Amino acid sequence: MKKVLLSALVALPLLSGCVVAVSDGEVEHSWSNQKSDWQDTQRSNRDKIAKLALGTEYNSVISQFSTPDFSESLEKNEVVYQILYFATQSKYSDGKVTKDECTPLLFKNGKLAGFGETALKQLL
Repeated sequence: MKKVLLSALVALPLLSGCVVAVSDGEVEHSWSNQKSDWQDTQRSNRDKIAKLALGTEYNSVISQFSTPDFSESLEKNEVVYQILYFATQSKYSDGKVTKDECTPLLFKNGKLAGFGETALKQLL
């Protein structure tokens, strides 16, 4: 028994494995450690969202922002919906963004139909 245990202890550092990382609704950003960087990005996103007009084309809106933190699309009753999430209210400066820290932009057939949780809840 001691030989088996000793062999296992010796072999343990030699073993290697594979790790598969799966996202559970978080996105990691490479923001610097300076607190103002992520705050500036989110303030800029809030400012841009506040100036959006309903009915604006998808391509026009997306050109004003960097890559969305999350995106989804679906078709319901022959209507295509796209939802883009942009970080606007992070709780921590940990470099990770969750959907509850984002503002959703809802597009209906390629045009901005609404933004925020109220618009999203009406879709669902």
